[in-house]
Amino acid sequence: MQALLQGMADRLWQAEQRNQPITPLRDEIAQLGGDGIAAAYAIQQINTERRKAMGHRLVGRKIGLTSIAVQKQLGVDSPDFGALFAEMAVGDGEEIAWSRLQQPKAEAEIALVLARDLPHERHTLADILSATAYAVAAIEVVGSRIANWDIRLTDTVADNASSSLFVLGTQPVPLAKLDLAGCGMRMDCRGEPVSVGVGAACLGNPLNAAVWLADTMVRVGTPLKAGDVVMTGALGPMAVVKPGDVYTARIEGLGSVSAVFGKQS
Repeated sequence: MQALLQGMADRLWQAEQRNQPITPLRDEIAQLGGDGIAAAYAIQQINTERRKAMGHRLVGRKIGLTSIAVQKQLGVDSPDFGALFAEMAVGDGEEIAWSRLQQPKAEAEIALVLARDLPHERHTLADILSATAYAVAAIEVVGSRIANWDIRLTDTVADNASSSLFVLGTQPVPLAKLDLAGCGMRMDCRGEPVSVGVGAACLGNPLNAAVWLADTMVRVGTPLKAGDVVMTGALGPMAVVKPGDVYTARIEGLGSVSAVFGKQS
């Protein structure tokens, strides 16, 4: 079993390094029998540990599948998560080399940065509120190592929740000054709107997603810690990225953040 999981993790790793997507893994995962989602997270964890062994710094987690519509599409009833590393962070307005990307799409999110650890088996909204230093506007650049985005739940979980890069805004705001459920979002590409949404699109409130993540990370043995970045999930539809695009997300109360994509070489 472990050798099969390692083999699938190796293929995902090589797909990223070579920028050559692979066929879906879901059928192979299903053939293992048992809990397919647990197997997919085991594959993800192999590559998380690989990055850590190479000296890369784990800086937080991303939450995916926070849209009820997307959950129904994939036949699931909860979000998923992936790991964020320091080398995945991009500065607001910093150009992103096209060679770093795999079938990129952009989505606007609210990111939380923690001031305190979240070690409890079951967290409350109050725990999240008191543990969060501030929120910022963010853009997640998702990517898939699976060819043509032909994914189901186990494919995306194994592939680090289809993560790629993330861009944080530079206007940190305490949660006391925000209405996270009611805040509006608009994401433009070169001035034209490509995605519109609201905080409530993320599990009713991005804080609900953060509670789910905090509980889940304790359950799997890697609790969220002070300083961690939590990408809470998309506030509206994701948009396909083309070379040379410039995406700017504006989130009510949090200002704006921009992802600038280089041209294809």
